[in-house]
Amino acid sequence: MLSKYASMLKRFFTVDESVLNDQFTLLDDETDTSYDEDGNKRGPEVIDFDTDENKTQTAKRPVSMRQFIRRGAALYNEAVQKSHVGQDDDLPVSIDQMKERLERFFHLPQNKDVVIREFSVGVQTKQPWRGLAVFVDGLADKTVINNDILERLMLFTQFIHDEPRRNMEYIQEKILTSNQTAMLEKWSEVIQVILAGSTVVLLDGCNGALSVETKGWEHRSVSIPQTESVVRGAHDAFTENFRTNTGLIRSRFRSEHLVTEIYSVGNLASTDVAIMYVHGMTNPKLVREIRRRIEAIDVDYIDSPGVLEQFIEDEPRMMIPQVLSTERPDRVAASLAEGYVAIVVGNNPFVLIAPVVLYSLIHTSEDANLRFYAGTFIRGLRWISLFIACLLPALYVAVTNYHPEMLPTDLMLAIAGSREQVPFPVIVEVLLMEFAIELIREAGIRIPSVIGPTIGIVGALIIGQAAVQAGIVSPLLVIVVATTALAGFAIPNYELSMAVRISRFVFLLAGAFLGFYGIAILLCVSVVRLSMQKSFGVPILSPIAPTKASAKDVLIRGPVYSMNLRPSFLHPLRTWRQQPVTRPWSAPTGKRAGRKGNDKA
Repeated sequence: MLSKYASMLKRFFTVDESVLNDQFTLLDDETDTSYDEDGNKRGPEVIDFDTDENKTQTAKRPVSMRQFIRRGAALYNEAVQKSHVGQDDDLPVSIDQMKERLERFFHLPQNKDVVIREFSVGVQTKQPWRGLAVFVDGLADKTVINNDILERLMLFTQFIHDEPRRNMEYIQEKILTSNQTAMLEKWSEVIQVILAGSTVVLLDGCNGALSVETKGWEHRSVSIPQTESVVRGAHDAFTENFRTNTGLIRSRFRSEHLVTEIYSVGNLASTDVAIMYVHGMTNPKLVREIRRRIEAIDVDYIDSPGVLEQFIEDEPRMMIPQVLSTERPDRVAASLAEGYVAIVVGNNPFVLIAPVVLYSLIHTSEDANLRFYAGTFIRGLRWISLFIACLLPALYVAVTNYHPEMLPTDLMLAIAGSREQVPFPVIVEVLLMEFAIELIREAGIRIPSVIGPTIGIVGALIIGQAAVQAGIVSPLLVIVVATTALAGFAIPNYELSMAVRISRFVFLLAGAFLGFYGIAILLCVSVVRLSMQKSFGVPILSPIAPTKASAKDVLIRGPVYSMNLRPSFLHPLRTWRQQPVTRPWSAPTGKRAGRKGNDKA
C-alpha cells in the first residue's frame, strides 16, 4: 500500500520534459505591429526552454525549476544592464552631445513630459555661453525655474574666470538663490535628480551639471487619518508626499539624533525609501539588517509599502503581519522613541514600523492618552474581540454538532427549535452567512463613500431578516455572525483583522469536522507556529514568549509613571526611558532622598 502511494506521489511531482522543448508565443497572431527600441517592426516574441539532450524523458520538477530561475535571472540582469547603458559615463564637454544624449535617454521628441530649455548665460556679455535647463513638466515648479534660474543666469553680466568649471562653481555659490544645489558628475545622477523633480543646468564647455531644487508637484494636503481614527489624540495623517511625511515625523520627534537614510529601490523606475532611527539608542544590528534587506531588493518597480513589506519580511507565507503599517505620525514618533525603525516608502500615506510583535497590533496611539484603568479596559476588550472574531462561529458549530450537552437544557432546546425549519446543516448555514457578511463588507469598501455605510447597514439588516423569514438560517446564527463581525471591526490593525477573517474559516472547518478537539488542536498548532516566528530577529510573541523584562505595556496598560524600561526584546542601547521616580513630590521620603543621593553621585 505504501509503495502504491509513493508511486502516485512520484508521478505527481514529475513532468514530461519533452513539453519544455516546445516553443510558444506570447502573441495571438503574426500580424502584431509592435516595434523594438530602434523603431523596427518585430515579430511575435518567442521563448524557448532548451534542455540537455542527454537527459532522460522525465525529470523531477525542482531540476527544471532551477534551470528556469537561472535563465530568468540572466535575462533580467541583461535587461537591466541594457536599460542602464551609458548612465555611468561621465558628462561630455560639448553641449550638443549633452542634448543628443538627453534626447536619447528620455525618448524625445515622443516624450512630451521632459522639457529641454536652451538659453544663453550672460546675454549682455561679449561672449555668452550656451546653456540647457532640463526638467519634467508637472514635477518642477515653473515659477522657481523662471525667476530663480533662467532670469538670473540670462541677466548675468560678468564672468570672473576663464575656466568653465570655475564659472559654474561661481554661479552655484553667488548667483543661484535656491536653497539646495549640487554639482553632478555622472549621467545616472543627472537622470535621477531630473526624475525627482529638480532642474539640471548644463553649460557648454563644462563636463559637470548643476542640480537645483525645484520640486513642486501637486499633492494632497495633510488631513485626518482614515483608518486609525481616535477620540483623544492627534488628527493629522501622512500624505502622498515623501518629504512631507518625513517632515511630519521630525516635527513630532525633534532630536538631533534622529537619522534619515534614503535609498533608491527599483531598476526600471526608482522609488525613494527612507530608514529613520534614533542614533545612539536604536540597536545597530537591527538597522543594519533592515538596510541590508532593502539594498538587496532587485526589482523593476515598487509602488507601495505593502509591496516592500512582502519583500523584506521574514516569512511571507505567514498571515499575521510582520511589519506594522500606520498612517499616524504620532505613532511613528512614539515607536522611534522606543527603539523601533521607521520605513518611509515614496509618495505613500503609510509608513512601516519594524520589527513588530503581536501585542503591538492590538495597541492604538490613543492608549497613551487614557488613564491606565481605561486603557487596560479598552485593551482587554480588543483581546476578547480578537478571540471572538476568530473562534465564535467555530465554537457554535462544534457545540451544535458535537457537544450540545455543554449547554443548559433550555438553551439547547431553544437552539434545536430555531433550527427545526432550516434545511441545511449547521456548517452550510454558517458558511452562507459568513459569505454574505464578507460580501457586504467588501461592497461597502469598494462603492462610493457617500452610500457605502448605508449599503453596509441596510444590506446586513435586509439579508439577515430575509434569511430568517425564509427559513434559510436560524435567528441565533444571525446573532452569532453579527457579533463576530462587530468583534472583527474592533481589531485596530487592518492586516491583523484580515488574518483573523481568513483564520475564522479554517477554525470553522476544524470545528465542523472534529468539534472542540479540532479547534483545540488547530489552536495549539497556531500558537506553536507563532512562537517560532520572528520579525527581524525578534520573536512575534515577545515579551511573553520568550519572557523578557519590559514595561507594563503588553497585555494591559500600566501607569505612565511606572513604565521605566524600553522593550528589552529590541535590545536598545538605552534601556531606561525615564527616571525610576518620575513623581518625586508624591514619593516616600526615603525614595526622594535616595534619588537625590544618586543624582549627586
